[in-house]
Amino acid sequence: MSFLSIIYALFLLSVLGIYWSVEGRSLKLSVILVASLVFYSSLQIQYAPMLLVMTLVTFYVGQAIGAPMDWRIENEEWQFAQQDWNRRRLKLLWVGIILNLLLLLGFKYVPFLLDSVGEGFNLPAAEENADWIRTHVIAPLGISFFSFECIAYLVDVYRGAPATHDFLKFSAYKLFFPKLISGPITRFHPFAGQLQNLKLPTPSQITEGLWLIACGAVKKLLLADHLATAVNLIFGNLERAGSGDLWLATFAYGLQLYLDFSGYVDVARGSAILLGFDLPQNFDFPYFCTNIADFWRRWHMTLGDWLRNYLYFPLGGSRQGLQRTCFNLMVIMLIAGIWHGAAWGFVVWGGLHGLALVVHRLTDAMSKRWQWMHWWQSIPGILLAWAVTQGMVFTSWIFFRLPNLRESGLVVQRLFGHPADVQFAQKVYVETLQIDRLHLTLWLWLLVAAMAIVYTIHRGLKLQLNWFVKILLVPLCLFTAWILAPNEAPPYIYFDF
Repeated sequence: MSFLSIIYALFLLSVLGIYWSVEGRSLKLSVILVASLVFYSSLQIQYAPMLLVMTLVTFYVGQAIGAPMDWRIENEEWQFAQQDWNRRRLKLLWVGIILNLLLLLGFKYVPFLLDSVGEGFNLPAAEENADWIRTHVIAPLGISFFSFECIAYLVDVYRGAPATHDFLKFSAYKLFFPKLISGPITRFHPFAGQLQNLKLPTPSQITEGLWLIACGAVKKLLLADHLATAVNLIFGNLERAGSGDLWLATFAYGLQLYLDFSGYVDVARGSAILLGFDLPQNFDFPYFCTNIADFWRRWHMTLGDWLRNYLYFPLGGSRQGLQRTCFNLMVIMLIAGIWHGAAWGFVVWGGLHGLALVVHRLTDAMSKRWQWMHWWQSIPGILLAWAVTQGMVFTSWIFFRLPNLRESGLVVQRLFGHPADVQFAQKVYVETLQIDRLHLTLWLWLLVAAMAIVYTIHRGLKLQLNWFVKILLVPLCLFTAWILAPNEAPPYIYFDF
């Protein structure tokens, strides 16, 4: 069941009808849990029991971590009892983290590790086993998001947040179908807090939910999926593509990825609003950032928040000097890279972003020391910073789109001065896309201009469409996206992660 399908629309309407017709929080949570299991089972029924088991394990480990110390101990033994209690809680935390990491490792990274060992030590058997696993074992959808949320909950409880004793509440949170497959990564306690005051959405909230779903449909079906056609054609013919074609595909892929993923999050947040929940925002115009640190505050925001709170700060953050800060940034981004996929291309992508963050931190430190900050705030400085930042971001997408280093390395080698095959333009642009390269480039820049206008309206002028205009535009957006969508819409890109 895909988000943007007639089946999902009927499913969501049915769930909303039942959900808002029953009384009591327990019944509503039961509706969410059953609906979430039905939704996931429509995609991968074989893994639904496993997710339930891991939810149960995380629930009980969280309870054990949050269990209070026995205060009836004599005063002279209290200090030793507290130390034992803290050690026990830490051990339980590591048990929960390791179980979730093993789940992630077993499904996503075993073939990658076997391939790496096989190539490094010339062991053909390891590579054969990797191929067999890759062919016969399909990773559960949303496993990365699922595991990260479980780890976040356990760490929050260890840090002092109360552990829940209501399994129905916890399982409804963990399996909440709008966010289950590709996020946004949501913490338990803010989500549970919203359960205390569940009310039927107001007309303006209903409008906002429908508007987000309509925006998600336009981003995905009308824009991202058409961009995917051009991207797949060019990157699928690397041997014949020229430098200009590769730059065009890289530019188009950066836009496709943003529109595809942010479109998914829009539909997820819109569906959640109709159920009375407000999921966290995941994107805030990241392609208009002027430094890489700001980019990671506005791109995949819930992942960035997770990395900061559960990895960067525990490693020391920026509190232990510039050198340690740079080391921490590199480690965090390498982990972010491998989280996205089991391939060396993702490691390189993470490493490039880590290096960019280190360079930004060093540049920032030198600018403050030598009083260059005023120049970076001037118009030439802002334009240069934006161009350098987005140039790095878009170029690094090559390794994200082509995680096989042979393919991505070939693209990097041919970015400058490589001519295309004689018939490439005719076959790809004229016959297949029915548009020449110049006009396709102009369309991409028009799309960027439209995004810039929206950015200016939202961030610069602080203007919003009122609910009446939105409700009029919702059917128009949905109908246009449905009519003009490609015949075969590709799955969401982040379903692979």
